[in-house]
Amino acid sequence: MKISKSRKRVLFLIVASLTVFALVANFFVFLGLTGADIRSQISRLPLPGLPVKPWHSEDKVEGSYKPIDAHPISELMEEADLEWAAYENSRSTTFRQTVGKYRRKYGRHPPPGFKEWYQFARKKNVHNIDDFEQIMDDLRPFWAIEPRVLRNLAANMWRDDQNGVSGIHIRDHKVVKESNGSWRTETLVTLIKKIVKYLPDMDIATNRLDQPRVVVPWEDMQAHLEKELETRRIPPEVDPDFTTGLDNLLNLTMEEDPANKEDPEWFPAHGKQYMEIAKLACPPESHARNSELAKADVEAQYKSRLGGIITNFNLSSDLCTVGPEIQDQHGFLYSGSTVIPTKRLVPIFGECKVNVNSDILFPANMYWKHDERYDYDEKHDNLDWEHKENSIIWRGVTSGGTQTADNWQRMHRQRLVNILNATEMADQAVRILTEQPEQQGEFENFRQFHPSEFAANHTDVGFTGTMSCVPDCSFYDNVYTIKPTAPFPEQFKHKFLVDVDGHSFSGRWHAFLESKSLGVKSTIFREWHDSRLFAWRHFVPMDNRYDDVYSILTYFLGVGTPRNRKDAYVVKHDAEGKRLANQGREWAKKVLRRDDIEVCW
Repeated sequence: MKISKSRKRVLFLIVASLTVFALVANFFVFLGLTGADIRSQISRLPLPGLPVKPWHSEDKVEGSYKPIDAHPISELMEEADLEWAAYENSRSTTFRQTVGKYRRKYGRHPPPGFKEWYQFARKKNVHNIDDFEQIMDDLRPFWAIEPRVLRNLAANMWRDDQNGVSGIHIRDHKVVKESNGSWRTETLVTLIKKIVKYLPDMDIATNRLDQPRVVVPWEDMQAHLEKELETRRIPPEVDPDFTTGLDNLLNLTMEEDPANKEDPEWFPAHGKQYMEIAKLACPPESHARNSELAKADVEAQYKSRLGGIITNFNLSSDLCTVGPEIQDQHGFLYSGSTVIPTKRLVPIFGECKVNVNSDILFPANMYWKHDERYDYDEKHDNLDWEHKENSIIWRGVTSGGTQTADNWQRMHRQRLVNILNATEMADQAVRILTEQPEQQGEFENFRQFHPSEFAANHTDVGFTGTMSCVPDCSFYDNVYTIKPTAPFPEQFKHKFLVDVDGHSFSGRWHAFLESKSLGVKSTIFREWHDSRLFAWRHFVPMDNRYDDVYSILTYFLGVGTPRNRKDAYVVKHDAEGKRLANQGREWAKKVLRRDDIEVCW
């Protein structure tokens, strides 16, 4: 049946009138709203021809992020995007720019061979050619030490094999000797051989232990840094070549100790409270040395009062800030198993350190060495985000510190397994966030969340073996059920991969970042790549006490319903999780490659 033109006109006027009425009604609603309320209401206006979506939905994961609500994580993601964009925009694009920026920032000419290094880095397609933050921070205090003293220490620290130092010796552009070697030096030599043609004669001292070494007292370090500033200058002419014929290199033909050997002053501290040593390197006014500072005031520097969410990842692992709170909750701090430190500034290279250490960082050997336990392989990660399980997984052994029947509950890995275990949390209540009933998109603390059921549905954690116990690990027999190992193909089925410290750093971190899942990171250790990774842009930071873990998981996975406001309610932020996972993966492919590790050396 055909509809006459007059009837069509009447129908059009009716539809138009209803549309105008809806717009006017919404306009008057808006008169009583501002800010986030208006944005929320606008997002809910139905548009002809388009399906109505929930207010929190977000399909797009590319482009700059705009918070969909006032949850701290949503806002931190936006802040991280801005910080990362500033980092990206600061990159130099030419050799002239790189040299100019180096001189302005560090008050020195680049070192000999810099042009050749630049060409090598460009050939390797290094993304940020002038990210020298970590290495320059590490090397700054050494400008205060006489070069001959540094050469003497580097040449001879390996001699007492009980002190856990290896030596690598380069002469005439060849690695000619390894001293007191281990799998670490064997791996490192395979890397150095790729670039040795660019290197001068030198001796390299490396840490063969899991745990870091150098803790220079605060007052001594300030004197070193002041002297470093005094040495800064940019003379009009410089020799572009390395100095040859230097003294105090290792005499390769002499086996006995030289008479003038410098003493690195190592001392054993196995199983002792590390903060007793670490606090010496902290400022006098810091929390580590000033017990009068209130815990709440200190926490405000690095985490939100809402849900305990980490707002400053750097400070959250700063022992001068958080040390007093976690000294009894982390295995390395409570009873480190291989601690042989020195208070003297000595040139030793290491794979990781805590913020008070003065070890010189280099990319961990595990990131370079091909090992199926730690290498990422895309064929083992064949599920897209939407098809992964809505859960978090962790597997590992009971490494981290020397354990006894009386202290094991203070170890960080054990605490993680306990807090994410449904049975262990059966009678426990924790703090998370909940949406305010009267204010959509605004959140407040909810301190009576019982996580047992949530954990049963969304966590898969457990130990695959026990170790590092005194006199043995039999006290775990009635505590934990040992689970089978979960190789990467199994772990990558889950959306969230939690990564925590062992004896020191975790060798799994690069693979987690490269994966299609989202890495959740808790650590006290610093690594070579830290300046190029941005929390809340490339990964999720977590407090070393794990008191924010359920705030994190309920943000991404959601909890409760909007109708029952007696319990907590957080809408699912799945698109945000996917965005972070994608961003971390894409970034790892640019800045954490084996080529980047080569160039770092």
